[in-house]
This record gives sequence, C-alpha cells and structure tokens, in this order.
Amino acid sequence: MDIREPIHSTHARTLDSAALRREFLVEKVFVPGEIALTYSQIDRIVVGGAMPLGEEIGFPSELAKAFAVGAFLERRELGVINVGSPGAVVVDGETYALGHREALYVGMGARDVRFASATPASPAKLYLNCAPAHRACKTRKVTLDQASPTTLGEARTANRRTIYKLLGPGVVETCQRTMGMTVLEPGSVWNTFPTHTHERRMEVYFYFGLPPEAAVFHLCGRPEETRHIVVRNEQAVISPSWSIHSGVGTQAYTFIWGMVGENQVFEDMDQVATTALR
Repeated sequence: MDIREPIHSTHARTLDSAALRREFLVEKVFVPGEIALTYSQIDRIVVGGAMPLGEEIGFPSELAKAFAVGAFLERRELGVINVGSPGAVVVDGETYALGHREALYVGMGARDVRFASATPASPAKLYLNCAPAHRACKTRKVTLDQASPTTLGEARTANRRTIYKLLGPGVVETCQRTMGMTVLEPGSVWNTFPTHTHERRMEVYFYFGLPPEAAVFHLCGRPEETRHIVVRNEQAVISPSWSIHSGVGTQAYTFIWGMVGENQVFEDMDQVATTALR
C-alpha cells in the first residue's frame, strides 16, 4: 500500500511536474490478479482497484494490522464501482454480482470482502474508495438505472455531461462516503467547469474510457496559482480541499468522483469565476 502524506497549498506551489505527480497522481489503480491501494492521509481515504483473474482476491491480513484493527472494514466503509467486465463482490459470504458501471456500497463492520471476475480472460476492474466511518449502514448494490442523474453544460462550451450520483444521499445511505460517475457527451471535453473548491470536503477523480493516445489535463492548485497534471486512462488524482478540481481532455471520457469530509451535500461548492483563475 502506497502512503501519501498531506501537503500544504503553499508547498504545492513550489512543485515541478514530477513532484506534483508523486504527491497527487495514482498511476497504477489496477494490477492484474491483485488489489492495489493508495492511502492518503488527507481525510484518511484509501483509493485503489481490484482486478481478479482466475481466483477470488481479498484484502490481505497485513492491511488490518497496518490500520490496527481486526479487519480492514472494522471502522471503515467501502464504495466499489466496476469499470471492467462483469464481476462480483462477496461480503461475508453474500455475493453481489456487478456489471459494467454498477456500484456496491459495503457498510462498516464487514469482516471478509472478496472480489471475483465472471470471466478471467476478460476481468472485472473494481474501483475502490474506502473512508473512515462511525456507524454501520446497510450493504447495497446500485445500478445506473437506480442512480440520481443530472445533465449539465452545453455543447457550445464543450462541457455537456451527465452526473450519476451512485452512493450517497437520495440513493444509498452511507456514513460519510459519497461516490458518483460523470459521463461526458461526444464532443465535450471539459468537466466541472466553471470550476470550484469545497473547503469542507476532499475529492478523488478517477478517469477512464480513454484510448492509450488520449489524455486529460487535470487542473489543480489554489484558484490564483493553478497547476495541471497529465492523466492517462484508468489513473486517479487526489484533490485536497484547498484545490480546484477540473479538467479538459483530448476527447470525451468518463470519470468517477469520490468525496469525504464534513458533509454529504453535493451542491456545497465554492464557485470560482473563470476570470479569477491564474
């Protein structure tokens, strides 16, 4: 498990591209046959992916020891979204089949969580967000049809997109974890623009649906001192609460957003006028 320490916004201003990538970019979310995890001490979020092949894979016992608990989810909740072929998550012996772009919320206290692919030659890719929790909520599967969609933006400004709220208020009760997926329409390349910050929550963006030659330029930093990180397919960016989080791609793409913090109000944003960006 890779561990990332928090970083002050003033320090972030001094970083070159390599250092920004080292601090905020998660380059390898999926490793065949393994669970790959990155632990950010910013709001204690764990980000990663499970890519099972011929056998089920689960969280190693060493992980619970690293968090000084009896089981990894003893005091944590987990969000899972499948961005690959059909697979399944087995929670304490109960199997939840997950198709492409379907989600699962796993409540605090689950003891044994395992991941599987329906066809090893075409594996599931189970994207994971895990956050501390102080109460247990019911484990539940969510399909796109059950999500809460909102379409925003315009084709003329290249930001026409549909936001699917999958895990959180109005769809699934969680302790503090919220997750969703934003799908850009063909010809649209901007996400979350005009941009914003939300000092009360951090966020992680996971980009997918991009061919190898494509890229997303993820914008970050204070509004008056912006930076960018070049992101490829199936990579994630950790975004502190002081940072803007927006991006523009070389073509349309999809991204999963996950938030942790003081509240679960999706509309709790501090808007930043484009004219104020530097």
